[in-house]
Amino acid sequence: MKIDSSTRILLTGASGGIGTHLCEVLARTGAHLMLVANPGVDLRIVQKRVIELGGKADYLVADLRTDEGITSTVDETLRVLGGIDILINNAGIEYTIAYHELPEQDMLDVMNVNLIAAMRLTRRLLPSMLGQKKGHIVCMSSLAGRAAPAYQEPYAASKAGLVAFTYSLRATYRGSGVSASVICPGFVDTGIYQRLCEKTGMKAPSLLGSSKVEAVGRALLRAIASDIPDVLVNPIPVRPLLALAQLFPKLGEKLIIATGGHEFFRRVAERLKTN
Repeated sequence: MKIDSSTRILLTGASGGIGTHLCEVLARTGAHLMLVANPGVDLRIVQKRVIELGGKADYLVADLRTDEGITSTVDETLRVLGGIDILINNAGIEYTIAYHELPEQDMLDVMNVNLIAAMRLTRRLLPSMLGQKKGHIVCMSSLAGRAAPAYQEPYAASKAGLVAFTYSLRATYRGSGVSASVICPGFVDTGIYQRLCEKTGMKAPSLLGSSKVEAVGRALLRAIASDIPDVLVNPIPVRPLLALAQLFPKLGEKLIIATGGHEFFRRVAERLKTN
């Protein structure tokens, strides 16, 4: 799908980290964006930046954990934009902590924001896309959804769910003009990873490395333009490792341990407990 000044886009998680960068990338296409976030303290600033870069933007503060937040997001997007061409499910939260120590409400919040909200928004906006025989749904997943790091159970589960959800959507709506893509970044120098670094002084394992946020923006545009099912964003190729883990799970588990990802999150969890 080509993105231009006639394209109408809903982007969740718009006022922080990767979301803010995606707003700037999409603004340069001239598209009309509906920016959604909670609590949304920077949405007006992001809106101004989108307009400066040549796009159009409206914004809405909405809590996507709630029925009211989902309904207001869908209704306001369709009312203001007059329809929807691209939905980008980017909103996400995480907690790095031993699973048995994680409050149950925090677990539910992760699943509701990262996965259930994406599914609910998609379900409610699909009729508009199907009616015009054109649309694209992008789910912002994570390498955590493929390699499942320690101390990240709800986050990993929610991100893995987005991968399966995307592939199922592609199969269901093949030939309808509506498609879907999933983007799976590893460590990215902004957002969640940046906050973990600032709180703990830790850095990503050298065997995995970290990506510039610009790489995520390029992946997003490429996935939409070329209808790519699944894009991994990481400076060091990891798809062969993931494929090996699927073929030989025990060996794959050992190799993933060797990358240092599990140990990184274990140490992060320890430091967060003492901070």
